[in-house]
Amino acid sequence: MTAPKGYLVSVGGAEDKGTEIEKGYAQSDKLRFFELGILKNILKLIGDVESPVVEVITTASSIPDEVAENYTQAFNKLGCTNIGHMRIRTREDAANPAFIQRLKDCHCVMFSGGNQLRLSSLFGGTTFLDILKERYQNEAFVIAGTSAGAMAMSNTMIYEGSAAHAHLKGEVKITTGLGLMQNVIIDSHFDKRGRFNRLAQAVAGNPGAIGIGLGEDTGVIVSHGVELIAIGSGSVVIIDGKFIDHNNIADIEFGQPISVENIVVHIMSCGDVYELNTRKFTGSQVEIKVED
Repeated sequence: MTAPKGYLVSVGGAEDKGTEIEKGYAQSDKLRFFELGILKNILKLIGDVESPVVEVITTASSIPDEVAENYTQAFNKLGCTNIGHMRIRTREDAANPAFIQRLKDCHCVMFSGGNQLRLSSLFGGTTFLDILKERYQNEAFVIAGTSAGAMAMSNTMIYEGSAAHAHLKGEVKITTGLGLMQNVIIDSHFDKRGRFNRLAQAVAGNPGAIGIGLGEDTGVIVSHGVELIAIGSGSVVIIDGKFIDHNNIADIEFGQPISVENIVVHIMSCGDVYELNTRKFTGSQVEIKVED
């Protein structure tokens, strides 16, 4: 299969910035990185388009209208004024011909945070998702997502799991995501919410997959379907299970602590590159400026 021509932008959310969009915090000037960093990177990926069209998809959110308004204001501050709100709340909405046409016409979609299970259960198997994948594969199309919107991009998706109990078998719940990326598992709010064990258990159960832990104010740009470039002010943690030796997860009872030997971990900061196909961390190769 040929490499996708489009780009993915997966963002880990932000305790003081991005996540607070859900709470109406976006009116504060403290959204500097999220507005002027992540969103600027998204607009740069769209390329030389005179009037780019961005569609915000708020399906995951419990307060879709407020979230859409905040994204609209943020993009407007950057000079991007063609911002639409796809208020898709049901599978019937996803089949609406008007939404299908808007998906075909836009340059970028932005999935908001919220509940990632809403994204997988609502879009899975739909024509909407088929078109989204087709455009990502064949065009320089940009798909961005923050928090839940980032986690749903992978084929294998964590949808539940308390960090406090994530070392116990069965406490991390996994299902099928949107499938934009294969053989990866993405987790968000990775640092502040202490989710290392959660992602490690997911990888232990799926050693062929690469875990991607996204910290707050932090994300990755995925190009050619395999190249991850870290962006933002925090860390991206890569958990590679390919070289696992001892792994007891299949043999212990539910509720018992897991034991895993030789799991490989990389920590990336802004500009670092990781190649998914070769599983190689290539260090700081790209200079990415985040303007304040």
